[in-house]
Amino acid sequence: MATRSPTIDSQVHAYERDRPERPWRGFLPGPAEVTGDEMVAAMDAVGVDGALLVSPFTLYRYDASYALEVYAKHPGRFGLIKPFDPRSEAVAEEIAEWARTPGVVGARLMLMPRSRAADDPGLNRILAAGAKAGIPVNVLCWGKLALLRDLARRNPNTQVVVDHVGLIQPFAPPVPPDPFAELATVVSLAAYDNVAIKISGACTLSHQSFPYPDIWEPLGQIFEAFGFDRCLWGTDWTRAV
Repeated sequence: MATRSPTIDSQVHAYERDRPERPWRGFLPGPAEVTGDEMVAAMDAVGVDGALLVSPFTLYRYDASYALEVYAKHPGRFGLIKPFDPRSEAVAEEIAEWARTPGVVGARLMLMPRSRAADDPGLNRILAAGAKAGIPVNVLCWGKLALLRDLARRNPNTQVVVDHVGLIQPFAPPVPPDPFAELATVVSLAAYDNVAIKISGACTLSHQSFPYPDIWEPLGQIFEAFGFDRCLWGTDWTRAV
């Protein structure tokens, strides 16, 4: 009898309500809170065995303390990823320490509007530190695909993971008229062996309701270019509402 492969969600976010002990730094559209307990219950309800728990930058910036608490309470259900600040001079040491933390499976880099140059020391420190520590670097690169391409080329020993199909995804309707406008650039990233891609939050790119028939042809181009071994399914729950 064949053994069932586990179903792993490549990106979820758990968080508490805004409170003085752990204040939000911004606002995330969606539920007022989705605790670790609620996340596990939601996973169990639909047959998701495990998930990559990404500490939500919008709410907690570079503080992953809540994700660490969730991991400790639910052993075996989550791998941990947290964002790092490219402006920190000590970011290489911070990533090395993070990589030694039980449950850690990756780091995250947010390419901001101010992130413009592929020779930026902070961006490259994060990517080099990921390679040295042996963990992938997940990159949010909305509107920054050319920069991501150049960074991947400069850091061939770093496993880069493109977040959220590499395409700008709305936090709430309406969906942009042409959400796959940069599809060709996304597909071109498959030429770099060190780049994988999360097919996460893809439903937010659809102009139609479930099962989102208008996204499968463009996603098929990504599957064909990268191969399924470099594609990671994910919901991006709780951001993708």
